[in-house]
Order: sequence, then structure tokens, then C-alpha cells
Amino acid sequence: MARAPLLQLSGVSLTFGGEPVFDDLALVIQPGDRIALVGRNGSGKSTLMKVMAGLVEPDRGDRVVPAGVSVGYMEQDPDLSGFATLGDYAASALGEGENYRIGMAAEGLKFRPETPVSHASGGERRRAALARLLAEAPDLMLLDEPTNHLDIDAIEWLEAQLRDTRAAFVLISHDRAFLRALSKAILWIDRGQVRRRDAGFEGFEEWRETVWQQEDDARHKLDRRIRAEAKWAVEGISARRKRNQGRVRALAALRQERASQIRRQGTAAMELEAGTQSGKRVIEARGLCKSFGGLTIVRDFNLRVLRGDRVAFVGPNGVGKTTLLKMLTGEIPPDSGMVQLGTNLQIAVFDQTRAQLDPEASLWDNLTGDPAMRVSGRADQVMVRGTPRHVVGYLKDFLFDERQARAPVRSLSGGEKARLLLARIMARDSNLLILDEPTNDLDVETLDLLQEVLGDYPGTVLLVSHDRDFIDRVATATVALEGQGRATAYPGGWSDYAAQRGVAAAERDARPAAPAPAAPPGPRPEGRRRADPLSFAERNRLEALPAEIARLEGEIARLTAFLSQDGIFLREPQKARRAADLMAERQAALALAEEDWLALEERAGG
Repeated sequence: MARAPLLQLSGVSLTFGGEPVFDDLALVIQPGDRIALVGRNGSGKSTLMKVMAGLVEPDRGDRVVPAGVSVGYMEQDPDLSGFATLGDYAASALGEGENYRIGMAAEGLKFRPETPVSHASGGERRRAALARLLAEAPDLMLLDEPTNHLDIDAIEWLEAQLRDTRAAFVLISHDRAFLRALSKAILWIDRGQVRRRDAGFEGFEEWRETVWQQEDDARHKLDRRIRAEAKWAVEGISARRKRNQGRVRALAALRQERASQIRRQGTAAMELEAGTQSGKRVIEARGLCKSFGGLTIVRDFNLRVLRGDRVAFVGPNGVGKTTLLKMLTGEIPPDSGMVQLGTNLQIAVFDQTRAQLDPEASLWDNLTGDPAMRVSGRADQVMVRGTPRHVVGYLKDFLFDERQARAPVRSLSGGEKARLLLARIMARDSNLLILDEPTNDLDVETLDLLQEVLGDYPGTVLLVSHDRDFIDRVATATVALEGQGRATAYPGGWSDYAAQRGVAAAERDARPAAPAPAAPPGPRPEGRRRADPLSFAERNRLEALPAEIARLEGEIARLTAFLSQDGIFLREPQKARRAADLMAERQAALALAEEDWLALEERAGG
């Protein structure tokens, strides 16, 4: 027996004084649905979700939720006014004795319920809103960008919660790995039209390209018909005194149909150019130690970054990723250790707080007010990689229209602010990019373009991100900050790191316990003890070498497997080159370790 839908929209139309956001939209959400709501920034995803939640009234159409069905909504900017603490807000819809649910969600999402609302950051407020929704456990959950401001551990915890829930959900996210793991259907918003595909996100992009190709083919056929009819109308004037008015009217209708078609928004014209080539060694860090209060950021951390490397920094929120970046670029001094920067460095920074943007100033003023972009004597132009450009023209490259140029930055969405900041840093020559959470709020198409731009960039990139798929696509090495000062560099992206971390944990768990110390031997027959031919340090080195050799052999095996993939040097040339360099380093280190072990073992055997 078919079950009643949880939510139904019929004939919904909505405008905000201009082009329609939706027109005659029909949508049904069934029990058990796991839907990803996708589309370009500004296409209307959040607006549609608010219509589904009953927070925005459409101009026309109906929203139907059957009696007894509960719908919960997690918004991007929750209103916490009237609540003293985050926990008070999160638990406000729960019954007596159910507050334990907030504690469970708070632990997984990593926020403290006792935090006063007045002191809570935007990320903490969003996590409280997400905890509230999960604790309420409605029949239908509507989640608008739930992964923003979550670290990877919290994202994986949320994945597990949503994977195990019996509720239906609709989620907006630009995290490909998250969408692939959870979605069973797609709602795609494109130029006011909503299409549904009953399959997960894995095949969405191929389906989207197929739809667009069919649309282009239909447009080309229409253009050919218009040209043919227009040719007939012109040539028929001399052949006939009275033209066929029906065909003339049909031509006008074809032209009207063509004019009414909404063209697809193009992709941003992002481009990066390196300035003066930096030295081969970009950053050399040795023995870095840094603590703030009782928190140890890193302890005895070493890292060498070479020209062309793409190094991702991952770890829980608050572990110190941004602090480590600032130490590596010389902005913050370490407590001990040494950081040596290479020669000819030109650094451009994308900061996660968007602090470089003045929220009260217009987009125009944010570009022309940047000293690096200012053109002397021309208030309407900016310098873009050495070439003057009109402000509006350059903004159009990043998908802003002329009306937005004079609007304040605070009126922009999160994705638009990210694009504006990219416009600023891409206007200048650089050879070292510092990207601190660049993926927050960007749509999938812009993320694709950013990945391509970084792939072609001849400089060096240091990246902080919680987007696992983006790290996999961009990084040649991953530095994992695991707390208590532990920071380890791994070759490859997130998946490579996760696999190596799993192998290391399995090897550690399988390692036999150290044997109990043997009883001291009795006196030798000659009545004296033979002196140990090794010093204390050499004895410790001999005992440590087998584990070091095993570790190096494991790393070489993993690098060999990576480099043995068919076509890897064509598909991912930078990763492949970096892996080959790491392979050479590990092989040299293995040869040296084996020589040391053999020499010490021979001396110990006396």
C-alpha cells in the first residue's frame, strides 16, 4: 500500500520583483527520501527550502503537509534571540527529560551547550541549530548547508547520524563526498526550473551535462528554423505580392520563443598567474613548537615545501591549522624552532573570516580601495595582473552584475563574498597562495573551476579545508594535526591520508607486546662481564631501526601502488611527480637505515 507523501508543493510560483525564482513548481517528498538539493549560488536553493519549511509564502500555489507529519528546518543563520545559552536554544523544543539528546549531539558536533549566546561564534550557532534539529527528530529534516563550519570528524559523525536515521531529509551542500555518501535522489534548480532524478549524486554531473546538451541541440534547431523562415520571408517579397501572413506570424512566434529562453549562467572567468618564480625551496620548518595557554599546537614539527607543492592542512576545529599556516609564512613566531622562507616569494592570502572585505563598503570600493589594485588617477579601473580593467567588467568575470557593483558587501551571500575575495587575490601576481577555508559556500561549478585554476597554477599552494573531495582533487601532500602537538605529513590527498592512517593504526594494533625483561644472567665462567661494544645511543638506535625500516617499506609500497595506476602521470601529473620525489626520498632513507642496522648489528655481535 502506497504511503502518503510527507510534503507536497503544487503550482508554486515565486518572484522577488524581477525574474521568477520558480514558476508552476510541483514537488513531492515521500517517506524515506534522501534528497540532495543542488544548483548554482543564487539559483534559489535556500528560498525553495524555506518554502518547503513554510517560512516563505509563494505568490501562487499550495504547500500541503498531512496532519501528524512534523517538518524541521536548519537554517544557515538561526535566530537565537531570547535564549541565554546555546543549550537553551537547542533544547527549546524538547520535552522534559529529553535534554540528553542535546548532549549527544553536542559531543558529535563539537560545541558546548553552556556557551552564552552573546559569546557564540557563527559556527557555534549553526552547530546548535543542527543539534536542535537532530534532537527533535522530525519526520522530514530540511538541512541548509549543514557541513559549513564543521571539521571532518564532525562531518563524518553527521554522515553516520543521517545514514542511520529513519526520517526523510532534503539537504543543501557543496561537499561532494557528503552528497555521494547520503543522497538517493537529486533536486536540481536551474533557471527557475526544478528537475528530479531518482539516483544519488554520483551521476549527477553527467546527467546535468546531458540535459544541457539536449537543450543546446534544441536551441540550435530552433535557430535554424528561424533563419530558414526569415530567409523565406525576405525572398518571398519579390516572388509574391501578398506574403503568407500565417508564416510571418509563425516566424514572430519562433523569435519570441527564442527570446524568452533563459541562457545558462556561465562560469566565473577565474585566472591565476604566478609572478616572479620563487626559489625551489619555498618553506623549510625545523623543530617547530608552539603553545597557546594550555593548548599545544605543534611539537617538534618539521616540513619542507618545494615550489609547485599543494599542501593541505587537516584536523579538528580549534586544533591550530590557521596558526600553523601563519607560523609557516612568518606572520606568527614559533616558541622554538626555525622557519626559513625561500627567495622571491609573493604571497596572496584567502582568509576564512573574509576580514579583507569591508562589509559596509561596496564591491566597487572594495576593489578600487585595495592598494595592490589601485590605478593612479582612475577611480573606475583596477589593476589586474599588470593590466588596467574597468571595475564592472572585472566584476562580471566573477559573475557579478552591474547593479551589484555599488551594493554593500554585507548584502552578498556567503558564496558571493568568497567569489569577491577570489577576485581580489587573483588580480595580483603571486607565487605562494594561502587558502584558509576557500571552499565554504562555493557552488559545485565554482569549486570545479577553482580546482582547475589551482591545477594550472605554477606556484605553491597551502590549503586548509574540510572538503574531503576538494583536498583529494588538489593536494599533493596532507599535514594532519591530530591534537596534543602531533602533526604528521602524508603524501597525497585526504583519501591517501585516511588509508595510510588506517594502515598505521592496524600495524600499531598488531604489533606484539614488548617481552618481559629477562632475568639478569649469572656470572660468566671467567668471572667477569664482557663490555657492550655499543654506546647507549647506538643501542637505542639499533632497537629502533627495525620499526623505522618497516615504516619506510610500507610507505614505499603505498607510493609504488599509487604510481603504478594506469595513466596517473597524465591524469594527475603534479601528484605523480610529488609521489615520485617522495619515493626517491623514502628509498634513500631506507638504504641508509638498512646500512646503519647492518653496521650496528655486526658490532653488537662482536
